Amino acid sequence: MTIEMGTPEAGRLGEVTRVLAEWQHDDVPVQVHPGDIGWFWRFGAERTAQATRTWSRGAELLAVGLLDGPDLLRLAFAPGTLRDEELARRVAADASAPGSGVLPAGKVYVEAPAEALVRDALAEDGWRCGEAWTLLRLDLGAPVPDPGVSIEEIGPEQAHEWAAVVRASFDASTFTGERWHALAAGAPYADARCLLARDEQARAVAAVAVWSAGAGRIGLIEPLGVHRDHRGHGHGRAITHAAARALRDLGSSSVAVYTPSANTGGVATYLSAGMERVSERLDLYRDTP
Repeated sequence: MTIEMGTPEAGRLGEVTRVLAEWQHDDVPVQVHPGDIGWFWRFGAERTAQATRTWSRGAELLAVGLLDGPDLLRLAFAPGTLRDEELARRVAADASAPGSGVLPAGKVYVEAPAEALVRDALAEDGWRCGEAWTLLRLDLGAPVPDPGVSIEEIGPEQAHEWAAVVRASFDASTFTGERWHALAAGAPYADARCLLARDEQARAVAAVAVWSAGAGRIGLIEPLGVHRDHRGHGHGRAITHAAARALRDLGSSSVAVYTPSANTGGVATYLSAGMERVSERLDLYRDTP
């Protein structure tokens, strides 16, 4: 039976993220998480579906791709398929062909686990190593320090305030309260929380979203930001501790985060919060006319 690539309808996204959650275990490489799709859901269900790709053999889902931007494909594979040669070559062929409906012509990127055979298949097709990303992880079986600041779980009434902190944390962010309502309506948000940290003057200083994949599975931080006017006071470490505690309460076995290795401040914040640097992964890129 041949492997088929497809784009799910918006109504099937819940099923895709449910299966994706089942792949999130501590003994397999960290890869695309339901929370990545959940965070993308801020653009709405239809656009999220249009950015999702699936590779299946019959009714069996083998791989999921998220177009996290028009030029970046991020991949996840079902347990036991990371070294499946037929799957690797099919995914590589679809990623490499602009006419396949995955990536356009020009400079584009693929992010995949270091152990995935698809990386070898892409390299054979002329793809090269690009930007470095650092994986950090924290085992939630050990105690997590108290954040030491006031932490609020965000609901609809605080959406615009949470959004304002996110915008003030990332230079290119266009996040709004309306986009929070969109992501909160998504299927993955049933296992997610948005948290806000306040300082002693009750000012909103940091924000985080955490995404559980279910009990005993890896949880994800995406995103985490500290307001540009309130940096240098330990708020990043505090909100990281709050995120870890929230994921532990949701039943997660560990918490993971990926950040560009060039983001030295972000890496330092996570390390100061007790997260461990697990590995560094290079994305792959190709540049065609």
